[in-house]
Amino acid sequence: MTGFRLQRLGLIMEPEPGNPHEVEGTLNPAAVRGPDGQLYLFPRLVARGNYSRIGIARVRFNDGGDPCGVERLGVALEPEADYERRADGSGGCEDPRVSFVEPLGHYVMTYTALSPRGPRIALAISEDLFHWKRLGLATFLPYQDIEFDGVDNKDASVFPVAVPDPTGQPALAILHRPLFPGTRPEEKAGDPACDSIDIHRESIWISYRDMAIESREPCHLCHFTSHHRLAAPEALWEQLKIGGGTPPVLTRHGWLIVYHGVSETAESGNDGRRLRYSAGVMILSRENPGVIHYRC
Repeated sequence: MTGFRLQRLGLIMEPEPGNPHEVEGTLNPAAVRGPDGQLYLFPRLVARGNYSRIGIARVRFNDGGDPCGVERLGVALEPEADYERRADGSGGCEDPRVSFVEPLGHYVMTYTALSPRGPRIALAISEDLFHWKRLGLATFLPYQDIEFDGVDNKDASVFPVAVPDPTGQPALAILHRPLFPGTRPEEKAGDPACDSIDIHRESIWISYRDMAIESREPCHLCHFTSHHRLAAPEALWEQLKIGGGTPPVLTRHGWLIVYHGVSETAESGNDGRRLRYSAGVMILSRENPGVIHYRC
């Protein structure tokens, strides 16, 4: 694989003064091309009390072709469903990823619903990026002795085309990161025994929904029936946790994903510790995305 470099261009969106939807931040956006060819962001808009909505904004470019700002276009999703709201009035729709899934002819958004039971993966679909239909929470059948349902889960994204599941059938595939008890970075930081935790329980997973048996009811897209552990922490910069970032993009090398890793660093002049987030890339096999061809 040939080398490549990333270049920091600076901020293109920050909280808008006086906007109550953004008083605690704008962060973690999805990015996708619309039917009109324009680039759109779907940022998490954080109101007071960590109450999050998913906004929509059109990216503006300068004469050199670099993104330089956004035009705010409103809110795509805000907490309305029972699985997005809590009894105390809090809740949230957070951290979206959006892919145009060719076999469905629709955009599919995965996002984190801050449910009464904790963060869960939710899905929604759209034909135009402006009107979204909720599909509900993702569900996962057990894998060997591992239960996914009832476990916090985040960092989900779907592949834009059907890919082979473990039996070779065309499937809708989703990347996700379950947060099994005892594997959060905050729980593992400073623990010399953290390396002994089962690697199955601190990993990026890939799960599949067979599209050959898909009914016309889109809610069935939420039910994933087979699974494969894709990647566990390996390098020092990801020793506490890894998780997804961008949705998969097909390149001549295979499926490219940007993912994040969490490590622990010592504060200078302080006995405390801090968590450090870094980004890396993986290339997955085009024919079998459960296989990693390259990992930085």
